Amino acid sequence: MENVKGDLGRKGEEVVMNFLIGEGMRVVARNWRSGHKELDLVMDDGEYLRVVEVKSLKYPNRGNPFENVDKGKRRLIIAAAQHFVMRYNIGKEVVFDVASVLFNGDFYKIEYFREAFSPCCI
Repeated sequence: MENVKGDLGRKGEEVVMNFLIGEGMRVVARNWRSGHKELDLVMDDGEYLRVVEVKSLKYPNRGNPFENVDKGKRRLIIAAAQHFVMRYNIGKEVVFDVASVLFNGDFYKIEYFREAFSPCCI
């Protein structure tokens, strides 16, 4: 049986990754894990290390995908990013972005929220 939710999530990550590469960013890591915590995308934009949480949904739906990044999810992302920075001795400032992908058949819409949340506000 096909994992539809997982396939949609991977497709969304691929779309966002390609979008960000097109914006001049470099992929540092994809689906990086630290225990049960995961970072969808870690991108370098030349100034910041961007930790990007990607949320994907099919149209029609209720709400927007980015609304699924609640306080608990933000805490997990921040903790995983702290592990990533310590493990790889990252010297850049880390910012947290959220990308939302809404699929409608072969079409999709990306909404990208730079610095969507920060560790100080959790």
